[in-house]
Amino acid sequence: MTDKTPHANPSKNRTPRHRAREFALQGLYQWLLNNEDATTVVNNIRAAHGFEKADADHFAALLYGAIKDSVALREAFAPLIDRGVKELSPIEHGVLLLGAYELKNNLEIPYRVVINEAVELTKSFGGIDGHKYVNGVLDKLAPKLRAEEVAADSRR
Repeated sequence: MTDKTPHANPSKNRTPRHRAREFALQGLYQWLLNNEDATTVVNNIRAAHGFEKADADHFAALLYGAIKDSVALREAFAPLIDRGVKELSPIEHGVLLLGAYELKNNLEIPYRVVINEAVELTKSFGGIDGHKYVNGVLDKLAPKLRAEEVAADSRR
């Protein structure tokens, strides 16, 4: 993947952090399907068209973190899904890994933003109703990973 390839979602109104999430999802998709090591995936994605507009640090933290913590992240959301993890589409699986990682590790990002970003990624790259599924799972996961923040938000 040395040639620059067009991006799946050509919208011009994406923030660098949103672009980082899109590229991290593409990397997780590649990792899930090809079982390649994280460094190979990162190098492939960094060569993609438009990567220079992404927040490279956030991309690397998301992709490396989600891969490194994938077992624990799956264990966190597995009780909340209606099927086995292996039965998830690669997009839903990747988005849930990213969302769970951000909920767990990026406490400076409000949980509602994490969930919204995950929903938007699924709308852009996933199946017809995949975003509803991802929203439901992450909405149940947020109180487990961010109990204080969710409780404070529900009191408003």
